[in-house]
Amino acid sequence: MTTPDISVRPAATGRASDFAELSRQVKRVGLLQRRYGYYTLRIAVNILLFGAGGVAFVLLGDSWWQLLTAVFFAVVLTQFAFIGHDAGHRQIFRSRWRNDVVGRAHGALTGISYRWWVGKHNRHHANPNHEDDDPDIDIPALAFSRDQARRKRGVFRWVAKYQAFLFFPLLLVEAVMLRIASVQAVLRGEVKSARSEAVLLTVHLLGYLVAVFLVLSPLKAVLFIAVHQGLMGVYLGCSFAPNHKGMPVLAKNEKLDYLRKQVLTSRNVTGGRWVDFLLGGLNYQIEHHLFPSMPRPNLRRAQVLVHDFCTRHGIDYAQCGLTQSYAWVLRHLHAVGAPLRQSTH
Repeated sequence: MTTPDISVRPAATGRASDFAELSRQVKRVGLLQRRYGYYTLRIAVNILLFGAGGVAFVLLGDSWWQLLTAVFFAVVLTQFAFIGHDAGHRQIFRSRWRNDVVGRAHGALTGISYRWWVGKHNRHHANPNHEDDDPDIDIPALAFSRDQARRKRGVFRWVAKYQAFLFFPLLLVEAVMLRIASVQAVLRGEVKSARSEAVLLTVHLLGYLVAVFLVLSPLKAVLFIAVHQGLMGVYLGCSFAPNHKGMPVLAKNEKLDYLRKQVLTSRNVTGGRWVDFLLGGLNYQIEHHLFPSMPRPNLRRAQVLVHDFCTRHGIDYAQCGLTQSYAWVLRHLHAVGAPLRQSTH
């Protein structure tokens, strides 16, 4: 793997024309063309799986086997979230409103505000791993640079000390935290169409709770929700965490051209088509960040082209296997928390 040392800041060099050259190559081979057949099939399969899960949920009734149904729904609804992600980047259709229809429908099913998430995610794409501007590394319970770690106070400071050990357990609440953040943003009026977003979130929450408590006894219902939400949080977190965590964190005064900013702060995860499916195409994070509107199935082909381009231009291109990517994340978190642990001795 060619991940840059986390203690080394990438130099602000490079020419804007480099990305223009790469972009011409990508367009020339048609990698920005829409893949309507792929998305039609993917969405149809997801809907069929969701429907099958609903039938199984009703037929099983008040049974402990429903905990397996909760696992199934965690996986299926994360796949729905991946489609919502693609819609937010306008990968499915060329027109914004058609993508928004698909995205908001999927947001309603997953219980996450589509409008809130798109705004947050666009800020991340504009400034990946930037200490001040990337909302994905502005997380109260975690520190991704030593400056962030030093600023932690109270219980968050204690968590940051041992964050490498607590990282996966914390992911158990990720799905719930996304829902809470969605509700907060809507109530504050921080999203477009706040009223309709509020309706979608309310319908989702009421429908979810009514279905679960209508079919299951209170204890089984609570356990069903815990398993479903916990595993969905872990799945979402494990899909997004390998992409940037452990890569260089950029400080306020560090400037990079677009190409290097996106490549040097991102990591690809190798492993074949099963990893493509498991991670919803997010394993091609470098290509996705360079060309956010590129349809998911085209990222695999783009990877060869982008990797070759970076090699010829002397740009570090980070990629590794799935388990190794998590090892990099945990090592980075452990290193960032080291000064806090030392200060207690």
